[in-house]
Amino acid sequence: MSRLEEAVADGRFVVTAELLTIDAGGLEAVRERFVPFEPWVDAVNATDNTSAHAHASPVAVAIALKQLGVEPVMQLVCRDRNRLALEADIVGAALHGIENLCCLTGDDVTAGDEPEARRVFDLDSSQLLATARSLARGRYLSGRKLEPPPHLFLGAVENPGAPPYDYRVERALKKVRAGARFFQLQVCFVREHLERFMDDAVASGLASEAALIPSICLVRSPSALRFDDEKVPGISVSADFIERCEQADDQQEACFQLGLETARRTLSLPGVAGLHLISFRREAGIARLCRELGIPTRVERESSGYRHPVAV
Repeated sequence: MSRLEEAVADGRFVVTAELLTIDAGGLEAVRERFVPFEPWVDAVNATDNTSAHAHASPVAVAIALKQLGVEPVMQLVCRDRNRLALEADIVGAALHGIENLCCLTGDDVTAGDEPEARRVFDLDSSQLLATARSLARGRYLSGRKLEPPPHLFLGAVENPGAPPYDYRVERALKKVRAGARFFQLQVCFVREHLERFMDDAVASGLASEAALIPSICLVRSPSALRFDDEKVPGISVSADFIERCEQADDQQEACFQLGLETARRTLSLPGVAGLHLISFRREAGIARLCRELGIPTRVERESSGYRHPVAV
């Protein structure tokens, strides 16, 4: 059982983080990205060609994290591989002890810098979850036996801030039925959307079926907020937030305070099992955020059984 799975099973407050993309530099390039926040996180995401931009593969980065003593969550998107390649990556990563898997359909290639790339989408995220669950039960999709089967802890993503809003919880429940046991929710700057999603998640039973881990994004500048609002599918940032940061004497600090306020509001919502932290700041923003939120380190959470006092 992975450390992340154990924390979720025990009901402890979970902290995961996104590793900034890796292109070169070996293990040291991986290490320098997670060292500032390593004491706080249960696991770190190895991303898969984020926003349809090519980077080092998630299998390679997940193995590197494992070698460096950090538990990975390996992301896999369906855009770039058919079912054979996806099965091979899951089984190959499992050979190295990688159990946490986050299944995504993936942004379209037009979101990236090589829009001429051929889309695959042989499977979608729910079908990928079902495929991984089949592997964990000892069968490839063909029915061929896989012995011994890998132990996998399966997760997915959902976006509370993208229409159709009424469908988001229902779609997440379909992913639960396909095998998802945790969700890293997309960044949501619109409080009402996240509140509605979490309320519906509790009422529908979703929050008791899977750990719901909303994302908090720390940026360095108002231009990054504007980019998220204008260029990133499914994310909206209010003009008031952007203007507030633009007019601040210290724009970088204002952006951090916006992330901190968003995190505090998120922690007040029912059904929140933890936080997924994403920082584009080239400093220890995640560590500072955890300290200011009063979140203990991972070791302290493990020894105390820490459960954040959120509404239920």
